[in-house]
Amino acid sequence: MPRLAELAGKANATRVAGPFDRKSALAALAHFAFTALAIFIAWWWLGRPVQLPPSPLAAGQKLSCVSYAPFRGDQDPLVEGTKVSAAQIDEDLTLLSRYTNCIRTYSNANGLDQIPAIARRHGLKMMMGLWLANAPEKNRRQIATAIDLAKTYPDTIQAVVVGNEVLLRGDMSEGDLAAYIREVKAQVSMPVTYADVWEFWLRYADLQNAVDFVTIHILPYWEDFPLPASLAASHVNAIRKTVMAAIPNKEIVIGEIGWPSAGRMREAARPSPSNQARVIGETLSLAQRENFRVNVIEAFDQPWKRALEGSTGRYWGIFDRATGGPKFSFSGLVSDHPDWLIQALGGILLAGLVFGAAWTANGKSPAKASPPWLWPQIVVLAFLPCALFGWTLETIPVDSIGFGGWARMLSLAVMAAVAPVVCAAAIAAGRTRPSFAALLGRAGGVPDSIGVALGITFVALTLLSVQTALGLVFDPRYRDLPFAPQSAGAFSFLVLMVLTARPAGRRAAAELVAAVVLALSAGYIALNETFANWQALWLCAGFLALALILALGRDGPD
Repeated sequence: MPRLAELAGKANATRVAGPFDRKSALAALAHFAFTALAIFIAWWWLGRPVQLPPSPLAAGQKLSCVSYAPFRGDQDPLVEGTKVSAAQIDEDLTLLSRYTNCIRTYSNANGLDQIPAIARRHGLKMMMGLWLANAPEKNRRQIATAIDLAKTYPDTIQAVVVGNEVLLRGDMSEGDLAAYIREVKAQVSMPVTYADVWEFWLRYADLQNAVDFVTIHILPYWEDFPLPASLAASHVNAIRKTVMAAIPNKEIVIGEIGWPSAGRMREAARPSPSNQARVIGETLSLAQRENFRVNVIEAFDQPWKRALEGSTGRYWGIFDRATGGPKFSFSGLVSDHPDWLIQALGGILLAGLVFGAAWTANGKSPAKASPPWLWPQIVVLAFLPCALFGWTLETIPVDSIGFGGWARMLSLAVMAAVAPVVCAAAIAAGRTRPSFAALLGRAGGVPDSIGVALGITFVALTLLSVQTALGLVFDPRYRDLPFAPQSAGAFSFLVLMVLTARPAGRRAAAELVAAVVLALSAGYIALNETFANWQALWLCAGFLALALILALGRDGPD
């Protein structure tokens, strides 16, 4: 009996003093619960609905006209042989006929010559476009088909748009374009126009003599000096009046006005569902007050445009084929993160892994119990990367274009998830990040499992960050801004650096080169994207944080 009592006493002492005692467990759970609650509140705030202005449409009123292209999935009009079926077009126009009176098309190739007949069955009118480019044979086919359709469906086709942004692309001269317009105009009974961005109508104002009315495109997001959504409608009004002053004898029709629902910021222009609804709604209200015609771009998202305009090019559609209705209500509440609850749960699950890694690593450390400062430090480490993880999940399908794009975004997502986990384990175990040379076994010995995980994750973060930074320096217009995964990784390693002792030794040469590249790139990107682009500034802050970690790195004894 005395022997059993002695053994029981020793076991009890081990439980009290060891790293898995009840007090430590409760402390860890309490701090995890606090972190989870903070992540939930952050995503609740991000996902809260935005109140829109009153709808410009009266009860039962439809949109006056919407740009329509039938392509979906991997269908691409730039790929030879692509043809859309009549059944697919009929499905689209069945939906659109509930919300608009008119559609604008841009070409009659790829099966689009079937649209007038189907539009007639649905009671839709058309602004029928024909595509002109620097391909004379294709131009002849487009013109011949358009003239034939205009003669066959004069009750459906209200106007013919001869060419779209031909002058902007530099595909032909003003004189050649005017000749094509006059050729079509002489053979059809309905009005004929040409569509281009407003600057090119000002530059080639004499082209007004060849058309019945002027069709201008005003896209505040794509302007050389982009505007926020709040100023889009007033910008449309100002530009329309400028063109009216330059071309006073013709009707000015807004052939394209719209806003993307997803994609990267350009200066203060932020794509989002609420901004898309606001721009279109306020412009339609302006059109009603000022009595001018406006066409919204566009009916459905077009995945094929990503190859030309980056991820943002896909997300200009205002209707969702999956739901069979608009993406948003013109009046009422619109959430920019409708799946915020799932994103919050993703962040909370990651936070659970972070705390679990710290708990496990602390159990393997020489300490007999969790030090009192450990769990508050893990809270500091976990909150931002885990909250941003939900944003990372949201942007993966948006920013991933092609095999390379998917590989890059998935690599960023994995790095963003792994970084706080391995950094939490390192903090709990009292470990610091090994240098590149140490990871390769060239200095300071071969690191253990925690060191290897830290080193590989940090190398991946550095390589992905340098690739992203250089892309935004040399080819920025259509590049995305992966601020969420990059800053999640950089913040994790920054917290690790602050909370653990840095080894002494000489400055790491490879790390220093990467630090200089990132710091210089961050300065250029911030100036180029302007201080109005908070996504770019956030990303630059992540670059600078990583540059600081790299610059302070050491790779071995002096």
